[in-house]
Amino acid sequence: MHIESHQPLLNPIRLGDLELPNRVVMAPLTRMRATNPDLAPTALHADYYAQRASAGLIVSEGIFVSPEAVGWADVPGLWSDAQVRGWRVVTDAVHRAGGRIVAQLWHTGSLGHPDFHPGKAPLSASAVNPGQQSVTATGKKDTVVPRPMDKDDIRRTVADFGRAARNAIAAGFDGVQIQGGYHYLFNQFLNARTNLRADEYGGSTENRARFLFEVVETVAEVAGAHRTGIKTGPATSETGAFVSTDETLAASEYVIGRLDEFGLSHLLLMGAMADVSTTPLALLAGDGMFRHFRNLYRGNIIANVDIDRERGNELIGAGLVDMVAFGRPFIANPDLPKRFAADAPLAGIDWTKVYGPTAEGYVDYPAIQAVRA
Repeated sequence: MHIESHQPLLNPIRLGDLELPNRVVMAPLTRMRATNPDLAPTALHADYYAQRASAGLIVSEGIFVSPEAVGWADVPGLWSDAQVRGWRVVTDAVHRAGGRIVAQLWHTGSLGHPDFHPGKAPLSASAVNPGQQSVTATGKKDTVVPRPMDKDDIRRTVADFGRAARNAIAAGFDGVQIQGGYHYLFNQFLNARTNLRADEYGGSTENRARFLFEVVETVAEVAGAHRTGIKTGPATSETGAFVSTDETLAASEYVIGRLDEFGLSHLLLMGAMADVSTTPLALLAGDGMFRHFRNLYRGNIIANVDIDRERGNELIGAGLVDMVAFGRPFIANPDLPKRFAADAPLAGIDWTKVYGPTAEGYVDYPAIQAVRA
């Protein structure tokens, strides 16, 4: 029998068929440690995730579903046997430590760069430069005009997500999460500025969302809807081609309303990531994002972006969300739930070592007992 905590964040919850001991989720964090030619996770990844196994749920860093999906340097994939074997070492380590971990499946679309694709532009909905930056092996570079995906590209990419989901289950993950948010591939299709198509994947909101739902259906069939989550919503940086318009909110309302019918494991919903006070998304500032979409989505909602312990407890206590994902706090505080329970101060991050190839700044942040000693 569970004892209710005075902190809602520390209460147990059921997520699909997973029993979580708390509602503290480790958010997906790109850390650039897959510095091998196979883009496979290593024993270093296993140590890192196992250290953080006290999270109610770990959402892995974004994992590329295919070579075409690659758009960030030194990020692992989930299309090859070597990658599956590497991830099996990671999931085994997390499970031995008592944790649960799902794989976030990722395709960067036009946020990729020709550096990753032997001189070819990355794929996207239409030939529109998103006006962002791509993280390449030699540093950040401006994005380019992408190649519009044809029907075969779309069919192949749907299949790539299905294969990655199958590989995730084979690698021992407890489920998957589709990266359907921010500036990445599916929002490039949903965004009317970056989708100028005249076929069944362009034009109306329903058409622009078609690709995403083909992937959701495929992944849910492979992994089971109860083990399939999604990260989506209208939050962007409000830069380049990703500046909200009068139809941005309606498009997300359509997507999230339809997702409610799938019986998914969860929806990871980002709070506003920029000042939206003078945009068509003004009502989504602060807790407005969670208040608004709680009315459209009855399943489990995981909130994310700049939420501290106090606000996380308030959001759950008010019934606006079910769990809270913490990103930056988990970098320097591997045992974050324990620190919340003890009302202990949080360690700070060494920002010079967040990205990079070594164990330094990755697995060398101490647990709370070591700190006190």
